[in-house]
Amino acid sequence: MDIQTATQKLTDEQRIDWLRLIRSDNIGPRTFRTLLNKFGSAREALERLPSLAQRGGASKSGRIASRDDAIREIERSAALGVTLLAPNEIGYPPRLALIDDAPPLLGVRGNIQTSMRPIIGIVGSRNASGAGLKFAGTLARDLADAGFVIASGLARGIDHAAHRVTVESTVAALAGGHDRIYPPEHEELLDAIVDQGGVAISEMPLGHVARAKDFPRRNRLISGTALGVVIIEAAQRSGSLITARFANEQGREVFAVPGSPLDPRAAGTNDLIKQGATLTTCAQDVIDAVAPIIERPIQLPMLEPGHGDPDGEPHADERARIVSLLGPSPISIDDLVRMSNSSAAVVRTILLELELAGRLERHGDGMVTMI
Repeated sequence: MDIQTATQKLTDEQRIDWLRLIRSDNIGPRTFRTLLNKFGSAREALERLPSLAQRGGASKSGRIASRDDAIREIERSAALGVTLLAPNEIGYPPRLALIDDAPPLLGVRGNIQTSMRPIIGIVGSRNASGAGLKFAGTLARDLADAGFVIASGLARGIDHAAHRVTVESTVAALAGGHDRIYPPEHEELLDAIVDQGGVAISEMPLGHVARAKDFPRRNRLISGTALGVVIIEAAQRSGSLITARFANEQGREVFAVPGSPLDPRAAGTNDLIKQGATLTTCAQDVIDAVAPIIERPIQLPMLEPGHGDPDGEPHADERARIVSLLGPSPISIDDLVRMSNSSAAVVRTILLELELAGRLERHGDGMVTMI
């Protein structure tokens, strides 16, 4: 696979600034990227946060992570063997760096070279059947023998079966911090992974205990790292189907293992096949589908722009007009630009202000809602 190998590396000061910015209130990966593109550096963005939030209608500024807090997190992470990596640094999964909401800093523990290799995700039911568990293990082992790394979420069931047989070539995506493993009974498995050549990744700070809303965020990391994702035994409305949706949105291949129509654990995977997912009964089905993709070069993004884009400062009437178009129903940013007769730069700036004020929520496919 031809990955752009000319890497960049953050300076120590940049890493501190990046960590402060992503750990500040109302800053997610997309907002981080917007701020970096607009102001040219994390340090300049940090200085602008209070005024941006105020213009967005915040009664008081949100918490801005301190330099001391950032330094402590970097030091505590290093003590656990965790390196905080930015996109384009060695050890940050190259394909993950390309998604719209790539984590600005990813905590990586284990063999960082493993995360640079071609990856296939395998996910499925936590309450898997014996046949499903056996197939997951066989598929994972066969793909690993063919040179692929297996990514999964360290969950019970299918995830566990895939990780267990590929500890030397697996990526475990965590929903919590590196020191708050879920489920707790998989701590020994994770230790084996990082000790024997695999790698664990998390975007969450140390001490963060996984909550229900964190698992979809974790799922996008699984699909984001991978060439494609195999779904084994997924009921309707399961977390594995969320991973499949992320994979589709990210332009990844989706593979589904068929199951009995009498087993509710196969209802989701059978529906995926009806919707166009690749029917998968062996590793060769996956290998054949991703072979052409592996040959395509990956152009990795620049870490931090050399200059910002301070243009697009809105007038009060433009701000009022755009706010009036927002509501609880999702609307695309493109539609906001068209309906408001404002420039894209102005619309992006106003949305940024509202988000920093805690009044806006971003969704996939460029959709936003007013909170």
